Amino acid sequence: MIQLQDIVVKFGDFEALHNINVHVAEGEFFTFLGPSGCGKTTTLRTITGFIEPVSGTVHMKGNDITHVPIEKRNIGIVFQSYALFPTMTVHDNIAFGLKIKKMKRPRSRRRSNRSHERWISPTNSSPRRSASFPAVSSSASPSRVPW
Repeated sequence: MIQLQDIVVKFGDFEALHNINVHVAEGEFFTFLGPSGCGKTTTLRTITGFIEPVSGTVHMKGNDITHVPIEKRNIGIVFQSYALFPTMTVHDNIAFGLKIKKMKRPRSRRRSNRSHERWISPTNSSPRRSASFPAVSSSASPSRVPW
């Protein structure tokens, strides 16, 4: 569960978020949708800890994480410009986060294979596609790499 309570974010004198309140239940699929500049990315960056609010609180699973460092939050985010490593295969890009978290290789391989099958290519999860590089994947494929 993620909950934002009365979040205010300012950049200088500009108030980017004004008393934002959001509640996302455990297991719920939630989307921020709106025009450019409405605060979607600022809200996500506040949840992940890239931005600290001027006031308000961020809760995850009932714990206040407003001042918890980014690296201790265990939250991932994918921005619109896909940060895929061009020198890594699709499989290696998926497994990268697991490697950084020092997950054992057999478990990491199972999880990245499962992610590949589920997100990248539900209709064509061939090993050849998993071994390809982002530059040769379809244009929509980068948006489906889970982080």
